[in-house]
Amino acid sequence: MAVAERQPRTYGNWRKPQSAGLGQLGTLGTAILLVGFIAMIMTIMAAGIGPALAVAALFAAFLGTLVVRDRHGRSGLQRMGTALGSRHARATGTSLYRSGPLGRTPWGTFQLPGLAAASELTEWQDSYGRPFALLHVPATNHYTVVLATEPDGASLVDEEQVDSWVAHWGAWLNSLGSEPGVVSAAVTVETAPDSGARLRREVDGNLHPDAPALARAMLQEVVTAYPEGSASVRAWVSLTFTGTSKSGARRKDAPEMGRELASRLPALTHSLHATGAGAARPVGARDLCEVVRTAYDPDAARLIDAAHAAGEPPLLDWQNVGPGFAEAHHGHYHHENAVSVTWSMTSAPRGVVYSSVLSQLLAPHPDVDRKRVTLLYRPFDPARSARIAEQDKRNADFKTTTSQRPSARTLAAARSAAATAEEEARGANLVNFGLLVTATVTRPDRLPEAVAAVDNLSATARLMVRPVYGSQDSAFAAALPLGLVLPTHLKVPAEIRDSL
Repeated sequence: MAVAERQPRTYGNWRKPQSAGLGQLGTLGTAILLVGFIAMIMTIMAAGIGPALAVAALFAAFLGTLVVRDRHGRSGLQRMGTALGSRHARATGTSLYRSGPLGRTPWGTFQLPGLAAASELTEWQDSYGRPFALLHVPATNHYTVVLATEPDGASLVDEEQVDSWVAHWGAWLNSLGSEPGVVSAAVTVETAPDSGARLRREVDGNLHPDAPALARAMLQEVVTAYPEGSASVRAWVSLTFTGTSKSGARRKDAPEMGRELASRLPALTHSLHATGAGAARPVGARDLCEVVRTAYDPDAARLIDAAHAAGEPPLLDWQNVGPGFAEAHHGHYHHENAVSVTWSMTSAPRGVVYSSVLSQLLAPHPDVDRKRVTLLYRPFDPARSARIAEQDKRNADFKTTTSQRPSARTLAAARSAAATAEEEARGANLVNFGLLVTATVTRPDRLPEAVAAVDNLSATARLMVRPVYGSQDSAFAAALPLGLVLPTHLKVPAEIRDSL
């Protein structure tokens, strides 16, 4: 009998909803264009053609900043706003942070800078008796729970198993849209040099005192030689919940959220097992403090590993995990004795990709001392998913019908919007997603090599990324497993920015 050859499964049809408008303008930009036409007509009637041309030139200059975009889709108005904000931060001194007893902060602790400065950390126990850290951001009234995972990896794994993991991961993300109070989810994969302390602790704890001399010598050689050039890979899943009711009339406090999430965490951690995440467990307060501390001060990782190897875990508290010195530059972030650059994804892969598209980006790289890749997800509930899908389909059809000869890209966008609406009608929820990549080096002279390495790795993943100019400190914090939702911290709402 002839056996049909199995074709590898592909994935794609990622689409960013578009606002209806004329040409490259969105709804708000089209409204500004119409206001400009009305103002020009009224000026002609009141003052003549000369002043009307001046009014038309002003509106044309402003609309030009909205129409002219770079390859990352950013308009001239957005670039000017970023440059002005960065200059204002450096002029006012807010880009420089010094904490501790000799710092500028009056409380004398090593508090986290930026968006996480006012965050509060408490610890609770779920219904299985496992401690979990609950991070509260008062500005948005968001509560975040971090789950530590042990990914199985795709080495020597059948394609059927990988496809099953991807399918269960999609089902898990789809279920978040129906999970009460979920605002966002994030997956953080960190690669860093391995000090060898964990391997030594594991070998010493399992070494039999009557073992043969040859076996003992071999294990000691492995413990000594293996950490050289090796890397550790850790992964976390952070879930962010809102503490505000839908009506906005009631705000839940930390004890109430802790009791509510204690009964929901076992089901959330158990459902992750089928996605290939391995045994997921909640992260305690002390472990989360260690993760954040090593991110801002990479040299502290060796001291923390040595303390664990000696059986004396470090006593860190949330008010002293931040850096003693940090300075945000336009294109990089200097914190303690390390320098980091964070990139954000501006365009998802075009066409179709395989399940291993991010494998090289997630793998350790010799030119980067510490690298974090964070996938950000914002799920929508079924009602909002239906509205977004239908509105996007109507907007795509509008752009197609308003042009006598629509381009191939416009027709492809209309087909993609129709396919998304059809999938949503069958029960799928929509999810907004993004990606942040943070590369950290301990020597500033190695920064160009790390930048070139990330640029090459992003190309292998078919991603278009750009450095987060002017907001490197905020992007660095958002790439950590803290559950920060960046759109909620913007002064200009994301809906207005997209409609321009």
